[in-house]
Amino acid sequence: MEQAPLDPERQLQPAPLEPLGSPDAGLGAAVGKEAEGAGEESSGVDTMTHNNFWLKKIEISVSEAEKRTGRNAMNMQETYTAYLIETRSVEHTDGQSVLTDSLWRRYSEFELLRSYLLVYYPHIVVPPLPEKWAEFVWHKLSADNMDPDFVERRRIGLENFLLRIASHPILCRDKIFYLFLTQEGNWKETVNETGFQLKADSRLKALNATFRVKNPDKRFTDLKHYSDELQSVISHLLRVRARVADRLYGVYKVHGNYGRVFSEWSAIEKEMGDGLQSAGHHMDVYASSIDDILEDEEHYADQLKEYLFYAEALRAVCRKHELMQYDLEMAAQDLASKKQQCEELVTGTVRTFSLKGMTTKLFGQETPEQREARIKVLEEQINEGEQQLKSKNLEGREFVKNAWADIERFKEQKNRDLKEALISYAVMQISMCKKGIQVWTNAKECFSKM
Repeated sequence: MEQAPLDPERQLQPAPLEPLGSPDAGLGAAVGKEAEGAGEESSGVDTMTHNNFWLKKIEISVSEAEKRTGRNAMNMQETYTAYLIETRSVEHTDGQSVLTDSLWRRYSEFELLRSYLLVYYPHIVVPPLPEKWAEFVWHKLSADNMDPDFVERRRIGLENFLLRIASHPILCRDKIFYLFLTQEGNWKETVNETGFQLKADSRLKALNATFRVKNPDKRFTDLKHYSDELQSVISHLLRVRARVADRLYGVYKVHGNYGRVFSEWSAIEKEMGDGLQSAGHHMDVYASSIDDILEDEEHYADQLKEYLFYAEALRAVCRKHELMQYDLEMAAQDLASKKQQCEELVTGTVRTFSLKGMTTKLFGQETPEQREARIKVLEEQINEGEQQLKSKNLEGREFVKNAWADIERFKEQKNRDLKEALISYAVMQISMCKKGIQVWTNAKECFSKM
């Protein structure tokens, strides 16, 4: 993953109508141009906004989370959390910042937005949502999705999700995203009018393509393996961090016993009492500080979790490529079969066993008129198949070009974000150790004054 992939345009040089000749020749097709595909196939709903100036001039925030009770689609009462999204203009005519829009969204609406983006932008590594249920938590942290601390971390994650989309050069221009931020009523109906559910690829079809594609692109295969390994490594890292947090919590809290013992000891000493009492106080402060420390650690854990979920976004791009490659190979196979049938009719020779050949032997040869009619139909089908195959190859080149451009963008973002997160985590650990040293230094001074 760290090595730059080969130029897709330079790789895809084989003739368009020979997709099975090499792994690179029939790479999956694109859904369309970045700014056109969504709007042209959306049942009359234009999903791209041509005026993206607003995104450069507003601030997006998820400022509040509120617990609510209502009825779901099954008319059953449920408790859920709603999040307040605020969009604020950066500049106004008088130079003041002004609140432009404010609306509430449920987590399920964020999920709907992402599902839509996955369908209409399959070549893009779509930002993931924060976890719906707490994972990789240490034992003192609640796994309840209604826990206030968890809801707060998810609020931050949802805000980050929106900012990721807003900063993406393509996704930021989508009209459905714009309406998500500005249109509270009937937004779901607007999304459903795009018909994106009908365009979504089934999991069974994707699984079938994975096992039956004959000429996979090594770059996408390597990317899929990398995403699996990235997910595995981050999962292990988060588990280690949770175990360390458990033990660290215990170590810090045990220091509270020092404080209790020193306080009890101070009660029976006259000359040493003040020093012991002060040292006990420092130990109590040290023991109680672990709660804030581990709360800060959760912030860095959530940053790692984002890239844990990004691994699935990478695999989604690979699966789409496999599906399109498989469709291309099936189209090429069907075209080759029709060409063979046409050749057999023209020459009167049958190369392979076929039901039609057996029928001819049993019931006699076709008349010249029947054969000519069949040849004409096959020639039309062959011409249509060649055009479809050529189109799929051209779309495939566009897909690979766009996909790798976005993967490169993602790689730069990943390297920058993880580097910053790991450095910040190390700095926090250093600060924590320094505070521990300071506590014992203070205790030493207390002991020295006795």
